[in-house]
Formats: sequence, C-alpha cells, structure tokens
Amino acid sequence: MNTDNIKKPDYDRLLSKKCKDIKPSGIRKFFDLAANMEGIISLGVGEPDFATPWFIRERAISALEHGKTVYTANSGILELRRAISEYLVRRMNVAYDPEREIIVTVGGSEAIDLAIRALIDTGDEAIIVEPSFVCYKPIVELCGGTPVIIETIPEEDFKLTPEKLIAAITPKTKVLILPFPNNPTGAIMKREDLEPIAEILRSNDIITISDEIYAELTYGVTHVSIASLPGMRERTLMVNGFSKAYAMTGWRLGYLCGVPELISQMLKIHQYAIMCSPTVSQYAAVDALRGGDKDVLRMAEEYNIRRRWLVNAFNEIGLSCFEPKGAFYVFPSIKSTGFSSEEFCERLLNEKRVAVVPGNAFGDSGEGYIRVSYAYSLSHLMTAVEKIDEFLKEHRA
Repeated sequence: MNTDNIKKPDYDRLLSKKCKDIKPSGIRKFFDLAANMEGIISLGVGEPDFATPWFIRERAISALEHGKTVYTANSGILELRRAISEYLVRRMNVAYDPEREIIVTVGGSEAIDLAIRALIDTGDEAIIVEPSFVCYKPIVELCGGTPVIIETIPEEDFKLTPEKLIAAITPKTKVLILPFPNNPTGAIMKREDLEPIAEILRSNDIITISDEIYAELTYGVTHVSIASLPGMRERTLMVNGFSKAYAMTGWRLGYLCGVPELISQMLKIHQYAIMCSPTVSQYAAVDALRGGDKDVLRMAEEYNIRRRWLVNAFNEIGLSCFEPKGAFYVFPSIKSTGFSSEEFCERLLNEKRVAVVPGNAFGDSGEGYIRVSYAYSLSHLMTAVEKIDEFLKEHRA
C-alpha cells in the first residue's frame, strides 16, 4: 500500500476550541524547565516533604494483603464516608449524612471538577477569588461558563471583602469559588470575615464551592468552614482531601460534601468519568482520619517553624512578604526588582538554579509576586534564600 498520499488528520479543526484556548498551567511550565536542569533547588512544589505516616501505610498494606483491590461503591466505601462525617463534625462543626451527602473523589481536584461541571452551563457566571489555585478558571471555561474574577490585595490581607462580592454578583451568577486557606497567598478567612460574606449569599441564589484542602494547616487560628455558619450548609459544597494535611499526595484521594439535591447529580458525573476512587487509598484514609490528629499537628508545627523563618528571611533580603496564616506557601512581592514575575523566575532558575513559581500563574492579580513553598526542610529553605539574596544583590548593582 502506498502511504505517501495519505493525509494527516486536521487536528486543529478536530480539537475543541475551548480546549485549545486554555493556557497550560504556569506551575507546570517551571516544573518542566527545572526537570531538564542539573542541581536545581526547588521551592515550587506544593507537596509535603514528609512521608505518609506509617500507620496509614500499614493499613494500605493490610488492605492489599486481604485482597481489597476491587471496585468500591461509586461514592466510596461506607466506612470511609462515615469516618469523613465523624471528622467534619469533630473538626469543622458540620454534619453530613455519609450515605447521601459525601462523595469520595480522586483528589480534591476531581471534587472541584464535579462541582463546577454539575452547576455551570453555557453563559453562567462563576465568581473566582484570585490569586488562587490554577484549575478553577479553566474548568469554568470548559463548561462554557464565564469566570468573573475578584482580585484580592495584601492591604486587605488577600481576603474576599463583602464590597467586592456585591459588585461581582449579576443575575447570571451561579457559583462563588471560595479558596481559603489560600494557595498561593496563605491567606485565611476568619469567622468575622465570613459572616458578612454569608449574609450576602443567604439573600442570593448562589452556591459556594468552598475549597478547604488546607483546613488543617493554619497557624495561630482555627479554620472555620463557611458551611458551618447559619443558612450556609444548604448553599455550600465543601471540598477537602488527604493530600496536604496527611502527606498523601500520591494516594489521590479527596471528598465532596453537600446536600443530596446537589450531590446526587454530581455522583452521576463521577460514575461515568471515574467509577470510584483508588480502593487501597480509601482504606488507608479511614485510619488517617481516625488516628492522624497527632501526626497532622506534628507536621503543622514544623511548617510553622519554616513559615516564620521564611517570612522574616524574605523581608530581610528586601522582598516584602505578606505573613500567611494558612497552607504552606509564602507570596513575596518582587515588584521592587523591576522584573515581571515570569522574568524573575526564569532568570533565578537559569542564574542560580532556584525554582519558584511566578505569581501570575495564579491569576493576573498575582503579577509582581512569586509563590514559594515551605514544604521543604529548613536547611533546604536556607540554601535557597541565600541564592535568592545573591541574585537580588547582583541585579541591584
């Protein structure tokens, strides 16, 4: 057969325009650059440097030994959903029915995807608080929705204010995405910050997707879920998971909680797209929730030491740094250098072999900042800051 005259498919015509129009993740860009270089000191990964606590791994080993390697119920094993329900009552003061109001998902990312896809139709608006995690806006766009961005600022501690929320709401608004504790800023919303937001939402037909994946990683304050406020449980979808607090990133396990009217619809998407979350991970997560408080506290205390040192270090070398109260990131301003966020990160990587993430990867309001993860040892952070200090001195000369 002569194949010389066989034409290649017209991929540009065949691919979805929505997909082609989405920009690649700004985080992945710098991971890929760093992966091809020798001797990199990375501060870019949002992943705990702790191993998953042994007793959690031991439960997974036991599950394997007992042949628990088959599909589970679509919404997850009931034992895990019950453990999630117990945990949320104990830690968040919110009760969810394990049989009708919880879906175990493939990481918190799938929970976010399920929530947005089930709510957003073409032409609907979703309010997104930025800077924030990179996936919200693309998923809204893939659904044909319109992202409406609220930019937060350091002068307001990177919090959502009621004035900005009121200004963003229109008759087309369906969803508010509330990402606190925040990646990348480390900002939190206290009860007194959430109350006026809840007051606005109670008088509007809007669902809040509350991404609380860093809920256990707060410093000097206790996380408050907006779902725990009066009248908010029925208008909130809570997203959480095991990756950050329990050092279980590779286990790919999260969960989505809400009223049955919402969860039953999201379960259909989950059934067709995923079927169920990893079985062994689910059994391990039961033990994480029921026996992991001490380990979570131990890791959080270590993060707090790094947090305090790193904020002080950036301020000392001349990069103004907002003090985060949650997650494991700092978000120093690099505006004084005259570089854009991407130029700063590219030059730092090439000249000093230090990898950080440009702030504009988390939305346009992140321009002029860099995200630095402190999910690394203190000695690793010290070496990196020394290199950053050298970089700054060389470019001030």
